[in-house]
Amino acid sequence: MAIRGFGEIAEQLRRSTVVIHAGSRGSGSGVIWPGEGAVITNAHVARGRELKLELWDGREFTGSVASRDPRRDLALLRIDASGLPAASLADSSQVRPGELAIAIGNPLGFVGALTTGVIHAIGPVGGLGSRSWVQADVRLAPGNSGGPLADASGRVIGINTMVAGRLALAIPSNVVLDFLAAGPLDGWLGVTVHPARIPRSIDAGASGATGVSGHAFGLVLLEVEPGGPAFAASLLPGDILLGTEQKAFASPGDLSEALQGSGPRLLRLEFLRGDYSRVRRVTVQLGGQLASRTSAAA
Repeated sequence: MAIRGFGEIAEQLRRSTVVIHAGSRGSGSGVIWPGEGAVITNAHVARGRELKLELWDGREFTGSVASRDPRRDLALLRIDASGLPAASLADSSQVRPGELAIAIGNPLGFVGALTTGVIHAIGPVGGLGSRSWVQADVRLAPGNSGGPLADASGRVIGINTMVAGRLALAIPSNVVLDFLAAGPLDGWLGVTVHPARIPRSIDAGASGATGVSGHAFGLVLLEVEPGGPAFAASLLPGDILLGTEQKAFASPGDLSEALQGSGPRLLRLEFLRGDYSRVRRVTVQLGGQLASRTSAAA
């Protein structure tokens, strides 16, 4: 079925979509949001404090991360620009299965690529917890993350985030509004992690640290961002995060929960390194500079 004015709708959506350059990781996408110089993207796209953004007309800006919520996988960027073509928004609670869905993004280096499909469901996805997703059969690829999922009128109903099976999953637009209403969050550790099972018990070391015989779960650090909080605390790729001093990690979401907050603060983490013979502890500074010294992993 032809949609009247579809070309104009798609072009306007393209103008509201930006390219976010993530260095060696390639590029992602973002949506120009209502509000002066505001851009919404995924937290996993906005991994640094500052990012290079490119608009539809070729202009480039440096965007600073104003708020970041790893639990919701959302980030708010600010750029020094006015009069930007902000996206129009829809109430995601009114989206229904069977409606047309439009996705715009920058997959595999193709700027402003468009794909269409239909909404399959709105709600939780098995294996991904209780959070709600807008689920559509649009085709996504690396580089689409952070871009808009829109309805037939070009109104944003979600932020494209991942693929599960053959369906694209988008964070509902109403969740984005809740994220923005919560105020600034800066829970950024500067790491890429992967869940892992701890295969054996670890004895207490000379420092008297408690062994991890009770731990069955850890988060392996695959990457540590240069200049990030984890880097400043001397954490290294290959280290395994076990939890905080108060709570062992049982899922990646526990790390996101531990990072919640805003402003300068300290987080004490327990981890394994080297031959994994003992539990180590490190104090990480979050939310800006607290002191001139650097905390070292011990």
